[in-house]
Amino acid sequence: MNKSILIAAILAVGLSACGKTETPAPAPAPKVEAPKVDAAVEAAKASVDAAKDAAVKTGEVAKDAASPVADAAKDAAAKSVDAAKDAAAKTDAAAKDAKAPAAPAPAKK
Repeated sequence: MNKSILIAAILAVGLSACGKTETPAPAPAPKVEAPKVDAAVEAAKASVDAAKDAAVKTGEVAKDAASPVADAAKDAAAKSVDAAKDAAAKTDAAAKDAKAPAAPAPAKK
Protein backbone atom coordinates (compact mmCIF):
# COMPACT_ATOMS: atom_id res chain seq x y z
CA MET A 1 0.00 0.00 0.00
CA ASN A 2 2.81 2.36 0.76
CA LYS A 3 4.28 1.75 -2.68
CA SER A 4 1.00 2.40 -4.41
CA ILE A 5 0.54 5.72 -2.54
CA LEU A 6 4.11 6.68 -3.38
CA ILE A 7 3.62 5.83 -7.07
CA ALA A 8 0.30 7.73 -7.16
CA ALA A 9 1.94 10.79 -5.61
CA ILE A 10 4.84 10.73 -8.11
CA LEU A 11 2.42 10.37 -11.01
CA ALA A 12 0.29 13.24 -9.70
CA VAL A 13 3.31 15.53 -9.35
CA GLY A 14 4.60 14.52 -12.79
CA LEU A 15 1.28 15.14 -14.47
CA SER A 16 0.75 18.47 -12.78
CA ALA A 17 4.24 19.64 -13.75
CA CYS A 18 3.86 18.51 -17.33
CA GLY A 19 0.36 19.90 -17.67
CA LYS A 20 1.39 23.50 -17.03
CA THR A 21 2.22 25.63 -20.02
CA GLU A 22 4.78 28.37 -19.79
CA THR A 23 3.55 31.88 -20.28
CA PRO A 24 4.90 33.34 -23.49
CA ALA A 25 7.52 36.08 -23.18
CA PRO A 26 6.09 39.54 -23.70
CA ALA A 27 6.58 40.98 -27.14
CA PRO A 28 9.41 43.49 -27.36
CA ALA A 29 8.35 47.10 -27.23
CA PRO A 30 8.22 48.80 -30.60
CA LYS A 31 11.09 51.15 -31.33
CA VAL A 32 10.14 54.76 -30.95
CA GLU A 33 12.39 57.21 -32.65
CA ALA A 34 13.31 60.29 -30.69
CA PRO A 35 11.91 63.45 -32.20
CA LYS A 36 14.38 65.51 -34.10
CA VAL A 37 15.88 68.21 -31.96
CA ASP A 38 17.33 70.39 -34.67
CA ALA A 39 14.73 73.08 -34.07
CA ALA A 40 15.44 73.05 -30.33
CA VAL A 41 19.18 73.33 -30.94
CA GLU A 42 18.69 76.26 -33.28
CA ALA A 43 16.41 77.96 -30.76
CA ALA A 44 19.01 77.47 -28.03
CA LYS A 45 21.74 78.95 -30.24
CA ALA A 46 19.53 81.94 -31.01
CA SER A 47 18.87 82.38 -27.31
CA VAL A 48 22.61 82.34 -26.54
CA ASP A 49 23.27 84.93 -29.25
CA ALA A 50 20.49 87.15 -27.90
CA ALA A 51 21.90 86.86 -24.39
CA LYS A 52 25.36 87.86 -25.63
CA ASP A 53 23.95 90.90 -27.44
CA ALA A 54 21.99 91.90 -24.35
CA ALA A 55 25.11 91.60 -22.19
CA VAL A 56 27.10 93.83 -24.55
CA LYS A 57 24.35 96.43 -24.63
CA THR A 58 24.02 96.32 -20.84
CA GLY A 59 27.75 96.93 -20.51
CA GLU A 60 27.56 99.91 -22.83
CA VAL A 61 24.63 101.40 -20.93
CA ALA A 62 26.44 100.88 -17.64
CA LYS A 63 29.51 102.68 -18.97
CA ASP A 64 27.38 105.57 -20.21
CA ALA A 65 25.61 105.83 -16.86
CA ALA A 66 28.84 105.54 -14.87
CA SER A 67 30.50 108.52 -16.57
CA PRO A 68 28.22 111.22 -15.06
CA VAL A 69 28.38 109.51 -11.68
CA ALA A 70 32.17 109.48 -11.80
CA ASP A 71 32.24 113.17 -12.77
CA ALA A 72 29.93 114.04 -9.88
CA ALA A 73 32.12 112.07 -7.49
CA LYS A 74 35.23 113.90 -8.74
CA ASP A 75 33.51 117.26 -8.25
CA ALA A 76 32.41 116.32 -4.74
CA ALA A 77 35.93 115.16 -3.88
CA ALA A 78 37.43 118.41 -5.16
CA LYS A 79 34.99 120.43 -3.06
CA SER A 80 35.87 118.32 -0.02
CA VAL A 81 39.58 118.98 -0.57
CA ASP A 82 38.93 122.73 -0.90
CA ALA A 83 36.88 122.74 2.29
CA ALA A 84 39.62 120.83 4.13
CA LYS A 85 42.25 123.35 2.94
CA ASP A 86 40.09 126.27 4.09
CA ALA A 87 39.57 124.66 7.48
CA ALA A 88 43.31 124.03 7.82
CA ALA A 89 44.09 127.65 6.97
CA LYS A 90 41.59 128.91 9.52
CA THR A 91 42.98 126.55 12.16
CA ASP A 92 46.52 127.74 11.40
CA ALA A 93 45.44 131.38 11.71
CA ALA A 94 43.70 130.65 15.01
CA ALA A 95 46.83 128.92 16.32
CA LYS A 96 48.97 131.92 15.39
CA ASP A 97 46.56 134.25 17.17
CA ALA A 98 46.73 132.07 20.26
CA LYS A 99 50.55 132.26 20.32
CA ALA A 100 50.63 136.04 20.06
CA PRO A 101 51.26 137.76 23.40
CA ALA A 102 48.13 138.93 25.03
CA ALA A 103 47.63 142.66 25.48
CA PRO A 104 48.10 143.77 29.08
CA ALA A 105 44.98 144.01 31.08
CA PRO A 106 43.85 147.56 31.84
CA ALA A 107 44.83 148.77 35.28
CA LYS A 108 42.14 148.90 37.95
CA LYS A 109 41.40 152.21 39.49
